[in-house]
Amino acid sequence: MIGSAWIRLRRGLGRLVSGQSLQWRLALLTGASVAASVLIVGGAGFLITRWSLLDQLDRDLTRTAQSSASVLASDLDNLDSLTPDLLGSSGSLISLVSATGIAEAPAGQSVTLPTSTEEVAIARLQSDTVERTVAASNGVEYRAVTVPMSVANERGVMYYAVTYARPIETLQNTLSSLWGVTAISGSLGILATTATALWAARAVLAPVKRLSTAVKNVTQTDQLNPIRIYGRDDLGELTQSFNTMLRSLQQSREQQRQLIADAGHELRTPLTSMRTNIELLVADERSGMLPPGARSAILSDVAAQLGEFTALVGDLVALTRDDHLQRPHELVDLSDIVMASVARAQRRGPGIAFDVDTDRSQVMGDASTLERAITNLLDNAVKFSPTGGVVKVRLHHGVVTVIDSGPGIAEEDLPHIFDRFFRSDRARNTPGTGLGLSIVQHTVEAHGGTIKASNHPHGGAQFVMRLPLAEVPAEDEPALFNSME
Repeated sequence: MIGSAWIRLRRGLGRLVSGQSLQWRLALLTGASVAASVLIVGGAGFLITRWSLLDQLDRDLTRTAQSSASVLASDLDNLDSLTPDLLGSSGSLISLVSATGIAEAPAGQSVTLPTSTEEVAIARLQSDTVERTVAASNGVEYRAVTVPMSVANERGVMYYAVTYARPIETLQNTLSSLWGVTAISGSLGILATTATALWAARAVLAPVKRLSTAVKNVTQTDQLNPIRIYGRDDLGELTQSFNTMLRSLQQSREQQRQLIADAGHELRTPLTSMRTNIELLVADERSGMLPPGARSAILSDVAAQLGEFTALVGDLVALTRDDHLQRPHELVDLSDIVMASVARAQRRGPGIAFDVDTDRSQVMGDASTLERAITNLLDNAVKFSPTGGVVKVRLHHGVVTVIDSGPGIAEEDLPHIFDRFFRSDRARNTPGTGLGLSIVQHTVEAHGGTIKASNHPHGGAQFVMRLPLAEVPAEDEPALFNSME
């Protein structure tokens, strides 16, 4: 029964807390923590104070009771002379209990104390003292102390117990005042702390609220507006990271729009040409208007356009997909990849000679995408090299250099050579999609490397692709590409 009630209480508190905002939760938890601390500290302080006051009162009562016992031990008739004024406290009571349980009080004392077995035991045993709180015959509570006493006379030794008591109304009033002050000050402290915690939580969580508002704004309006940064604390860093994410998202969106626009433009040309040729073939099927041999030429043109269209779609897919980022990179020998790429390029350029020099450079990467990137570099070199030309390929310490025998790259085209769909004036009449070098740059950067295009001093275009080595040689690296001079 108690367990089920506790479970219901806990669930109710959980729903109450979870239904509030984060700042209210922080304020309530802070207030609850302060309330528990006030309760523990206040309760402990009250109990310690009560014990200290009672202990002081008991010591005073014991001293007075022992003094009274000394007076009565000399003569029991002195009992009537033990008035409250003589004992030093108005309203105090005194009683004398014999070992047989007979209680006596001063003649002028109208209020009597109840007799207990403890007093009789002290009278008989003549040892120990007892402190207790009792209610007198008038209904007022008293704090009483009982001490042993013995009287010697001609009949022998008589044993008694002397009880001295004072009203504790003053003590109770003091404790009540202390409890009231503790409760009021504690309540004010709890309220003040909760209010301060609420204010602090609201101030601290203001950047989080701004982030939440910004996220809602992005979701509802599709506007990627950055958030103002307040301070350099953790929340400021979080805001800065969020702004960086917004800028990256904006850049990615712009790149996506540009890619779609460029792809639409580039796809329109082969599609239009293919449509025109197909319409001619359909019209010829109906009327036979084409001269002999024209139909075969148109079909060859359609096949070429279809191949160009397929290559363009393949390059677009290769440029936009990030499967190589999702696949785990493995330790690969870059020289094997370079040699495989050279073999493919030789089949595509039978009239071109390849001068290859490689070392055993090992890198962490995806072999298939790296081979495609190097093959694109070699295909580009073959495309611009004349028949009988030489393409130099060097691999040294993770740096792949490709130099062709072509006319080189115009200086004004160098900043745009890796842009998507960029075609220089020299490449207008050459086959290609304008995406090969973009794919190379995308692959190299995904592997943590860099690529740079320039013109070689002895002629031809030069591409330098750098990839981080998986193992750095201990010896100093010698000068690169001395054999290429």
